[in-house]
Order: sequence, then C-alpha cells, then structure tokens
Amino acid sequence: MSASATVPARRARPPAAPRKRAIWRDPAGKVSALKIVTLVLLTLPAIYVATAWQVGALGARYVTEGEREIGEWTIRLLLLSLAVTPARFVLDWPRVVLVRRMIGVATACYALVHLAIYALDQKWRLDVVASEIAQRFYLTIGFVTLCLLVALAVTSTDAAMRRMGRSWKVLHRALYFAAGLGLLHYLLQSKSDISAAAVAVGWFLWLMLWRLLPRAWRGALWVPIPLGLAAALLVAGLEAAWYAGASHADPLRVLATNLDVSYGLRPALQVAVWSAVVLLAATLRRLPSLRHRAG
Repeated sequence: MSASATVPARRARPPAAPRKRAIWRDPAGKVSALKIVTLVLLTLPAIYVATAWQVGALGARYVTEGEREIGEWTIRLLLLSLAVTPARFVLDWPRVVLVRRMIGVATACYALVHLAIYALDQKWRLDVVASEIAQRFYLTIGFVTLCLLVALAVTSTDAAMRRMGRSWKVLHRALYFAAGLGLLHYLLQSKSDISAAAVAVGWFLWLMLWRLLPRAWRGALWVPIPLGLAAALLVAGLEAAWYAGASHADPLRVLATNLDVSYGLRPALQVAVWSAVVLLAATLRRLPSLRHRAG
C-alpha cells in the first residue's frame, strides 16, 4: 500500500463569509471622510425636527408640523439618492457612489418616521391609520411608496445583491416609480400651494431627463443648460395645469407669474437657477483640467 493511501483526504473548507464593513469605511476598508460627513448630514434634519419639537418651535400643531417636516426631508433624500449617478458624471465625481446606499437607507428610515408620526397623530389607533390609508388616495400612494423604499433598503446589502442576481437591478429600478409616487403624494397633500412640491417635481424631471440622454453626452459640461430649461418649462406647465384644475385659475395668468419676481422666484425659475448652480459646480470641479488643456 502506498504511503499516500494512508493519509486521510482533507475536507474542502467552505468559503469564508465576507466580513461586514463598518458604515464609515470604503470598499478597501479605509476610513472614508466622505461617508462620515454624509452620515452626519443625514442625521441633522432628524435632530433639527426633534429639537424643534422638544422646545416648542413647531407651533401649536407640533405633531402635524413634525410629520410635514419629516415628509419633506424624505422627498429631498429620495431625490438626492437619484442624483448620485448624475453627480458622478456631471460633476466628474466617481467617489460619490460610495454614499448612494447610505442615502437610500436613510430615505427609508425617514419615511418610516413619517408614518410613525402620522400614527402618533391618530393616537396610535392603528385601525384608524389602516382605514385612512385605504380610503384616502394620497395616503394610499404614500404607503405604497413607503413599502417600496423599505424593500429597496432591505435588499441594498452586498449579500442581497449576490443572492438576487439580475433580479436585484430590476427591483432597484423601482426607485424611479417610488419617486414618482412620492411626489404625487407630496402634490396631493400640498392642497392650495404646491410651490415646494413643484420644485421637487422639477428636480425629478431634471434627473429623469438626464437618464434619457445618450451615454456619451451625460458627462458633458453643457448638459445642465438644456436640462434646466426643459425641466423649468415642464414645471411651469404643470403648475398652470394644476391650479387650472384645482381652482379654475387662468393658466395663462399662472404662467405669467413666472415673469414676476417681486414675490420671489416661482418653482420653474427655482429649477432653472439650481440647474445653473449645478453648471457652476461642474465648471469649478473641472477647472484644473480645463486649465491644463488650455496650457
């Protein structure tokens, strides 16, 4: 008998489970200043609302006001999560993708807090909460948005990506649908004044129009100009149509208000101005390389 026959065969070791990475570290395991700053900034709105609630700065209807504030921050963070990929190209900032998951999870957390405050406003009568959600359309779509955001947050881990394979991308494209529903919820509950919601819709349109561009154009410096103009025009039309349907206002008069800045900038102009800010930021980011080429 050969000597090799007397040696028991070694059992293959199962592959080691990937180590969990701390939230403030990048994929290489290094501490990321970008992730730390983002984490701090994501907590500030909640801290502000909690502090204002505690000191009575939210007014007599502090529960309703707190619910509104958290809801608006949910929409802002939702749009911010959609802005990560465009920022990577337009601002020439590849590392910004490191915080996309963090922003998405924070968005779901804010949405859950928004629902919790609504339940508090109903004195934790969950049967009333469920009935209101089922009967009021704007609450129904808000709850569907919440469910989508939670599903996306739960499946945002590396393990979920490996386990789900190609279906992971299909699921996470539902973020666009969730954003659309969330904005519709925002518009419907805004009632008589949709200005803030219209600005949010303008940014959503900007981000969606960017995704329709040919891939070769997405990082071009001139991109914010036509996108800002197109989004502003669409928002102006939306605002005119909304007030015409809701209060029978003359659409032409509503459109004309965009030319009057005596009472501040209308939503369409705000979208255009912010698009110009994006253009300025993109120019400053690329200034060193532009100087190098010129030299």
